Amino acid sequence: MNKRELIAKLAGDMNVSYKDIEVFLNGLTDSIIQELQNGKEVTLTGFGTFIAKYRHARKGVNPLNPKEKIDMPAVTVPKFKAGKALKDALKKK
Repeated sequence: MNKRELIAKLAGDMNVSYKDIEVFLNGLTDSIIQELQNGKEVTLTGFGTFIAKYRHARKGVNPLNPKEKIDMPAVTVPKFKAGKALKDALKKK
């Protein structure tokens, strides 16, 4: 399911206009991104937690030439930790 399909499903399920759901979803993702950029985490109880993690610089291997080593810079990456309700829902399937 992509973003467009998600918006269409929510609009149909909730009897709300497609445009209203699109504005809401864009606002939600923008808010989550801003909080992660500020070094905070976002927790949606039962669903999960979005976290910004710092990954140190390291040496890597060039996949096109495995003998060649490359330097990989330090970077902050997004992580998601699934909540209990989400994990339980997937276990039941």
